[in-house]
Amino acid sequence: MEHEHAGRVLVIAGSDSGGGAGIQADIKAIAALGGYATTAITAITAQNTLGVTAVHPVPVDIVIAQMTAVLDDIGTDAIKTGMLVNEAIVLAVADLIEQRAPGRPFVLDPVMVATSGDALLDAGAEAAIRDRLLPLATLVTPNFPEAERLAGGKIEDIDGQIGAAEALMEMGARAALIKGGHLPGKVARDVLVSSRGMELIERPKIETRHTHGTGCTLASAIAALLARGYSLPDSVKHAGDYLYEAISRAPGFGAGHGPVDHMWMIRE
Repeated sequence: MEHEHAGRVLVIAGSDSGGGAGIQADIKAIAALGGYATTAITAITAQNTLGVTAVHPVPVDIVIAQMTAVLDDIGTDAIKTGMLVNEAIVLAVADLIEQRAPGRPFVLDPVMVATSGDALLDAGAEAAIRDRLLPLATLVTPNFPEAERLAGGKIEDIDGQIGAAEALMEMGARAALIKGGHLPGKVARDVLVSSRGMELIERPKIETRHTHGTGCTLASAIAALLARGYSLPDSVKHAGDYLYEAISRAPGFGAGHGPVDHMWMIRE
């Protein structure tokens, strides 16, 4: 059931100068799905469709000040985290979520590796995400490399996706979505595992290089729908449908992994 309010989502993530991922993608996806995005920026990155050329972390006290300013005045109906850069930021964000937003839907996108292959997280932060943020997560949405690093082992088929999701739930997450776009074949199979069991979501695979920011976009779209009162399975399904269309309508910008069309729904 949809709430009457706009569906406020506080996003804690890095900025993408290319506009296809990070905070820029988050704001566009949340707005497209009828939510209201507030932000705490964790890093300024210099990047485009070819890769990340520089990362400037925001001091942890400024990250927390941004979150506190939003929560003190506007409040939030859901939280989404993306690129958290380092251990200090991960730990501070976990503390604040525990103190100020317990029980709010929290979508954890464990951003570790960019689509281009660039590392976006230092080693200490990985352990902190595993130990502190996973137990707070309503849903964790890793891609294959991130799921393998968090859960351990290789993912080569649907059984591997289910196993990784179950491992992440054993670490404390209430649900896990393991996306299947990396597997060969003409069908992309996403696996959602929660206390309700396992749900398989299948869509025809789109052969394209324009996939920059798809992880950020999906996680924020899910958070926007959760914030508006949709159930977890419905949020995952509708957000996936939205992203599928956004990929299929990609504008074709850049020479590398280009952005998707976040705003296609607005123009329909």
